[in-house]
Amino acid sequence: MELFDVYPLYDITPVKGEGCYVFDVSGKKYLDLYGGHAVISVGHAHPEYVKSIQEQAAKLGFYSNSIKNPLQQELADKLEKVSGVKDYSLFLCSSGAEANENALKVASFQTGKDRIIYFENAFHGRTSGVVAITDNESIKAPFNLGHKATKLAFNDTESLKNEIEKGDVAAVIFEVIQGVGGLDEAESEFYRSAAELCKENQVMLIADEVQSGYGRTGDFFAFQKHGIRPDIITMAKGMGNGFPIGGILTDNNIQPKYGMLGTTFGGNHLACSAGISVLDIIQNENLMENAAEVSEFVKAEATKIPEIKKIKGRGLMIGLEFDFEIAALRKEILFEHQIFTGASSNKKLLRILPPLNIKKEHFESFFSALKAALKDQNKNILTSSCPEASGDSASLRS
Repeated sequence: MELFDVYPLYDITPVKGEGCYVFDVSGKKYLDLYGGHAVISVGHAHPEYVKSIQEQAAKLGFYSNSIKNPLQQELADKLEKVSGVKDYSLFLCSSGAEANENALKVASFQTGKDRIIYFENAFHGRTSGVVAITDNESIKAPFNLGHKATKLAFNDTESLKNEIEKGDVAAVIFEVIQGVGGLDEAESEFYRSAAELCKENQVMLIADEVQSGYGRTGDFFAFQKHGIRPDIITMAKGMGNGFPIGGILTDNNIQPKYGMLGTTFGGNHLACSAGISVLDIIQNENLMENAAEVSEFVKAEATKIPEIKKIKGRGLMIGLEFDFEIAALRKEILFEHQIFTGASSNKKLLRILPPLNIKKEHFESFFSALKAALKDQNKNILTSSCPEASGDSASLRS
């Protein structure tokens, strides 16, 4: 049987991970500055994380949500403590898209309305409801186009006000820092105005923290910097360090009812064990503080490289923007220097989403590689623009 071919793949096969590194089938070592789309939060094969999952698997890996699972409450209590977010309820699921789907459903239940406002360059997932509020028409099937969804410019308070005041909006959903969209973040005043408009018009404010949450920005959630209180918060990725887990936090003013939401795998024993371990490691190893500290080092070093025109993001959710498309640069960093990085819909942006326990010396290796790769890129540009400088230029274009 063939695999359904929907992923363009690099010819690399990781078989082992350790801390901030992964190793391929031949034993080659790669520095992981991407964390598999910001999923690896506490490092590959962290011993405490591995121990927690192994011990739970030896006892009970799964049972459905028709019985009591005390690990769910333990996870909720620990999440409240580590995040500092109070007076919310936790619903557990298995992915970021599922979290966002449930958030939209809760918002529609709560308000009795059905239109969703989202923003340019947003990415909220690929399932039916959330792909409708993702700013990428190429991944929307006809089936996805029936939802009532309105796209607005990010950071445009006046347009948001005009749409909300039409009276049919169930929710406004936003990524505080856009991930796939290119690491853009609006001004604090925009988020505060959005929160006020939502409250005045009985609209749910949903913060999509699937990528930016769990300490990645130096705060537990990215929205905390802006002094707002979303009605619903969604999370996944770094929540399980690779184990499939997601969740939503709903303000305690939102009342649940039986059957309102449901999931087979969400909140299972293994998932909770992974989630509890991640929170313990974030807290015990001061990983939020590390994210903030290492980020300052990265920004300082990046300013020394003239080809980098803009530094975006916060903490260890970093975008380095150039004045040229970075596909070839990223490929050289990977294959010549063995460093994983990421891309975005902004083709000039190199995206960096490493494990939160990364150190400055790892980034010293990265910047050395980046400088060497930029030198090669500049040499190639010079050669292509002056073919006579290279002799038989045709032989260099294979």
